[in-house]
Amino acid sequence: MNEHMAVNREWWNERVPIHAKSKFYDLDGFRAGKTNLLGIEQEEVGDVRGQRLLHLQCHFGLSTLSFARLSASVVGVDFSAPAVALARSLADEEGLPARFVESDVYDALDAVTERDFDVVFASYGVLGWLPDVPGWMRVAAEFLRPGGRFHLIEIHPFTATFDDEDPDASEPRVRYPYFHDPEPDHEICEATYADRDAETTHDDTRFWAHDLGEILGSAIEAGMVIEAYRELPTTCFQEFPYLVERRPGEWGWPEGMTELPLQFALRARKPQ
Repeated sequence: MNEHMAVNREWWNERVPIHAKSKFYDLDGFRAGKTNLLGIEQEEVGDVRGQRLLHLQCHFGLSTLSFARLSASVVGVDFSAPAVALARSLADEEGLPARFVESDVYDALDAVTERDFDVVFASYGVLGWLPDVPGWMRVAAEFLRPGGRFHLIEIHPFTATFDDEDPDASEPRVRYPYFHDPEPDHEICEATYADRDAETTHDDTRFWAHDLGEILGSAIEAGMVIEAYRELPTTCFQEFPYLVERRPGEWGWPEGMTELPLQFALRARKPQ
């Protein structure tokens, strides 16, 4: 793990207990039998009964365990020891068959020996923390069985250029780069998207921009065939203060404001 990702890991380590208590993650609802999968995730991934699913950058495993609750055989990978510990605890508490592995995603091929997953899945804010998307795509492809599919549901890279730190912003303003630079942006990210009032001390982060051409091209270069790609004017949290909640857990543009893509869904398949 390079020094930049080690800095990011410290940020995530501190957020685990904050996220576990937050309304955003709604652990009480999960313990009551719900899944935390949103409509787009269920639409994109579909029926997972009896399938082997690998979740990359799974955080503390709520989505991973949700797929287990839908009868998939699941493995989650994350680089945060507190996140993996909480995921394992939740799996035991809920009696869900799931395995969680602590590993940097680039080392996951050494940490997880299986290579026959039906589905490799990742979602929401995974790519910006990574310096090397082509390498990440190669890892994802290597885990798939021939004919297996890869699902990525992610913040749109164009939207990721907008200023997300001004609490009084009334419209989009470009602040961050769109095209990839090997050198990351150094940002102070206080609190967290799940609790904007949380008190935190490890606020230093590193982010890398990844443009859409790089993302799609990396999937192709990793040997996968893109089967579907779509963009959506909604997202799963209030990323910007001017977004409005259209329905529970779905935020979009207010009436009268031009709709721009907020997230995208990519499905690719490893050839037989």
